Amino acid sequence: MGVYTFAIGILLTLLTHSTLIAAQTRSTYISSQPLYDNPAEGSESWIYERQVIESGEQRTIYNTIEPVYEVHLPSSDNATGAAVVMLPGGAMRWLTVSADRSAQIETLLAQGITVVLLEYRTLQMTPEEVERRSTPPPADAPPTVFPKMEIRNGNANPSPDDPALNEVLRLATEDAHAALRLVHENAQQWKINPDRIGVIGTSAGGGVGFSALMADAPEEEKPDFLVSIFGPSLVDIQAPADDAAPLFLVTEANHGPVTDGLLAIFSIWKDAGQPVELHVYEVPNFSMTVELWGPRLFDWMREQGILPTVR
Repeated sequence: MGVYTFAIGILLTLLTHSTLIAAQTRSTYISSQPLYDNPAEGSESWIYERQVIESGEQRTIYNTIEPVYEVHLPSSDNATGAAVVMLPGGAMRWLTVSADRSAQIETLLAQGITVVLLEYRTLQMTPEEVERRSTPPPADAPPTVFPKMEIRNGNANPSPDDPALNEVLRLATEDAHAALRLVHENAQQWKINPDRIGVIGTSAGGGVGFSALMADAPEEEKPDFLVSIFGPSLVDIQAPADDAAPLFLVTEANHGPVTDGLLAIFSIWKDAGQPVELHVYEVPNFSMTVELWGPRLFDWMREQGILPTVR
């Protein structure tokens, strides 16, 4: 009996040790959670309900009234303490979550970066508008040609005088601030360094990120760094003070005001002597993937002290 008990004890010890090793090498996913404890202020009177349309590996979300978030934690033995709030794009009218977004998350996790994916509020759309937007274009449709526009103060907002879009940008910015505050509040539990919490935004998500950066808000509601993937600013960019958040900007050469707006932001940051890096790729619009810009991004993050130099 003594030998049997001893053997069982060894087996349990080995199983416990194996479980701990597996937990250390496995990322953790916290499924969708409401961003606010109470109904989100400012969208209480919205009437069109949230709608999700799936097509292949792409999921498009319309009419978000109550923002939600999900958390992707790297394995404990790989975590670096860096984190990003990820802001999808969709012209402030919808949010697109595609296979490329999943690839971005997996690549960031592999680098030891925590990802908080935020579904922020977007412009209300009628069922008819959603149906029109969801109809695929003809196979022989020509590529989109972006009109030329004057960029002032780094602002590439195509509809600066639209009150509905300005209001939803304000609400989306509040959501981004709340998400950043949430990451700070959970920094110890999620093993995050509170000085290395940034934003990565695609398209309009980059615009929300710039708005969060420019807004007058507490430090814990503003990003420590900002990564914009063809995401122009939708607000005026003020010349930064010393010790400004580092910027990493990526765009295509022929993305019209998006390209011009990011070029302008680069100049504003560089003229102020603040850290900024811009990559302009001669590739079709909307074709860039994390495989293209990711390797340089992670080197840049190491150079900025956001990621450790040696893993």
